[in-house]
Amino acid sequence: MKIIIEKYNPIWVKEFKKLKKELASILKNLNPQIEHIGSTSVPSLSAKPIIDIAIGVSKNTELDLTIGPMIENKFIYYEVYNKVMPKRRLFVGLKNKNDSHKFKKIYSNDEEIPHEKIHSFRLCHIHIWKFGTYEWERHIAFRDYLKEHTKIKDEYELLKVKLSKKNWIDGNEYNFGKNDFIKEIESNAISWYDKYIKNNN
Repeated sequence: MKIIIEKYNPIWVKEFKKLKKELASILKNLNPQIEHIGSTSVPSLSAKPIIDIAIGVSKNTELDLTIGPMIENKFIYYEVYNKVMPKRRLFVGLKNKNDSHKFKKIYSNDEEIPHEKIHSFRLCHIHIWKFGTYEWERHIAFRDYLKEHTKIKDEYELLKVKLSKKNWIDGNEYNFGKNDFIKEIESNAISWYDKYIKNNN
């Protein structure tokens, strides 16, 4: 499958704000922290037109409390990825919730996921972690680092455009293609972010 990379579109921020309002209502009993992450959150950065959202809850024991409300509101639960990231819950949101009948509510095995079919229906990925954990912080740090470091952001964009010209089994294989670049700058991003937070508090 081909990965579509589009020029930055300000509508992505508007879509995030709508989703944030919806998710805050769905999970209001958990008092979630909700952040726009990933490339669509970085101004002027080309990206897959899929909104990545981080939701932070207070405790790891609250992760499974998100599953029922999210499924009831027609978000698709990718339970399969709990095997590799047991302290994250991942959901996919569709552009049109009326299309939810075309897919299973829960995917527990990777071979069941219709990657190519679902790709064109996806609006967003929802990643739920305990707030303040390493996984939470590294995504926020990476986002803010790209916002502040234009040269790195431009290098990242060139890599994504180059990778988009290839055929991939699924989005996971494409993400693996970016992994070396991300890991190379991630430690710098985290240390920079720690200093940035201290200097602005």
